[in-house]
Amino acid sequence: MAPSFLYLPLLVMVALATTASSSYLSPYYYNKVCPNALPTIKRIVEAAVQKERRMGASLLRMHFHDCFVNGCDGSILLDDTATIDGEKNAGPNNNSMRGFEVVDKIKYEVDKACGKPVVSCADILAVAARDSVVALGGPAWKVQLGRRDSTTASRTDANNDIPSPFMDLPALIKTFDKQGMDTGDLVALSGGHAIGFAQCRLFKSRIYNDDNIDPNFARARQATCPRNGGDTNLAPLDPTAAVFDTAYFKNLVKRKGLLHSDQALYNGGTTDELVKTYSLNAGAFSADFAKSMIKMGNIKPLTGRKGQIRVNCRKVN
Repeated sequence: MAPSFLYLPLLVMVALATTASSSYLSPYYYNKVCPNALPTIKRIVEAAVQKERRMGASLLRMHFHDCFVNGCDGSILLDDTATIDGEKNAGPNNNSMRGFEVVDKIKYEVDKACGKPVVSCADILAVAARDSVVALGGPAWKVQLGRRDSTTASRTDANNDIPSPFMDLPALIKTFDKQGMDTGDLVALSGGHAIGFAQCRLFKSRIYNDDNIDPNFARARQATCPRNGGDTNLAPLDPTAAVFDTAYFKNLVKRKGLLHSDQALYNGGTTDELVKTYSLNAGAFSADFAKSMIKMGNIKPLTGRKGQIRVNCRKVN
């Protein structure tokens, strides 16, 4: 259930149809309508990451999973209703997606700072992802703004369109291509696994069955991920899971990728050279990651009079 402070007066909703009426995205979208919006988001994200560094990875992942399902429209935030079979309970998100309470707090504080709901939940996710990466030592970029929020969500599309940790390289490339993202974007954005953790159920098959894995690394992971049980036990996606760096790519070169889909990027295929480049050149990775995040944030945004600015990120107005 959403916190009671999210239910703002009904009168506010009357103005929502004309809010955020721009038909394009711009990093300066809120400069005049609410100059305090971005500083407010940054303050809350930094506090959340300081409290729990893993939260930075969670907020980045939430933006990614939102954009890959019918565009960056905040649909991942919607709770199920009689008419909405939402994305929270889809396979890639169920019992693993975190950070909804942080988004609730951001929404409350931003609406208070702006005096009314002018910042969309979709934009909150995009800015929070950037601020999370920066808080963990990663690159900054100008987030394009002006998205509006969806009025529906799709569990089916989430199950079909979010990349699986069990995919090989051709399937990953196909999944990204469907979103207008190329192979370079695939490798760069996979570098988001420089931070965060994964559940045992997602890499169990890899550490017991894959042959493109360092034996010592496999044994180390098996110690906390048994063949039977322990499915929710966590393991870091790379050795420095609380720092946004290039250790993820260095691990792939050493056959120490945690997920099958991670190691697929360095397994004799077309992405090997780029993985190797990123493992040796942090600047190249940071620049490409920032570019790909901007590109991903531009996937099918709702602008103009499409969608709405939700009063409560968890439900349609």
